[in-house]
Amino acid sequence: MKYAKLGKTDIEVSKICLGGMSYGNPSDKFFLWTLDQPKTTEIIKKGLDLGCNFIDTANVYSCGESEQFIGKALKDLGVPRDKVVLASKVYCNEGHLAKEAILREIDGTLQRLGTDYLDLYYIHRYDYATPIGETLETLNSLVKAGKVRALGASAMFGYQFHNMMEVAAKNGWTQFSAMQNHYNLLYREDERELIPICKQYGVSLVPYSPLAGGHLTHPKWLSDSPRSATDKAMQVKYDHAKDNDQLIVDRVAEVAQKRDVSMAQVAISWLFAKGVTAPIIGATKPVHLDNAASAVDFVLTDEEVAYLEEPYAPHKIVGALARDERALAPSEQKDFNK
Repeated sequence: MKYAKLGKTDIEVSKICLGGMSYGNPSDKFFLWTLDQPKTTEIIKKGLDLGCNFIDTANVYSCGESEQFIGKALKDLGVPRDKVVLASKVYCNEGHLAKEAILREIDGTLQRLGTDYLDLYYIHRYDYATPIGETLETLNSLVKAGKVRALGASAMFGYQFHNMMEVAAKNGWTQFSAMQNHYNLLYREDERELIPICKQYGVSLVPYSPLAGGHLTHPKWLSDSPRSATDKAMQVKYDHAKDNDQLIVDRVAEVAQKRDVSMAQVAISWLFAKGVTAPIIGATKPVHLDNAASAVDFVLTDEEVAYLEEPYAPHKIVGALARDERALAPSEQKDFNK
């Protein structure tokens, strides 16, 4: 495993991050393909054995069970707290990013994880209803209180992230160190504005859905996995562009065959070629983590990178909210369970 600093902090994270959206008892309230506690513990142990020290979750994942399962797994495995980097999120809750909501949600997250601090705390989306200053000042108070070491943001428009960074700088508040955005070979819209802004500020890219919900791991659009059959959120994110995106999937399969590696290795290596610090891998089987870890040392040529990118066509925005989420129709809220 290889490691890198998170933004401009001294926090060192593995180049592969374990995604907590896969953890929690299968349920109609969240997803039917998530892992129960024993399987969650098995996956976390596998990741730790491979050198992964970075675990990502959110208060909303499996209605809080993801955080609970991670906390129990680390306790049962006897992992010292300072040997793992824990990240969680706030927004998909009552009050979104208002002061009282953040202060309430951080305590719930810490209790479920069984820790007294987070290494990284993300805002899960941009809150149109809460003043930026209120959110940033409250987040800064968590850092000052020792409940949070660093801050991150997720899935928003470039101008929103820029404005938040500037407000934080102007007031001497803690700035964001990481951006968890939607980014993979099938979805590259953030290359227009958000990613250049992150690079301008020295913010690490920690993308979600690096394998496009599994589409970049097998030659056909769908597989026989439970997720492929039941994940409606994934269908909303990707099926609208599948005819064009299958062309990219075909090229990933072609390069993988020529280089005698898995398609996942090719897709993840492409992210590293684009400057990503640590893609979030939502593994449900140990082999998923083996493939991801192998990608850390697998390097695509410049010609291969260009070949993989060539069929890409512009996509509709999936991730960043165009307006206040509370005004959206239910069908437009699917991507919160990312």
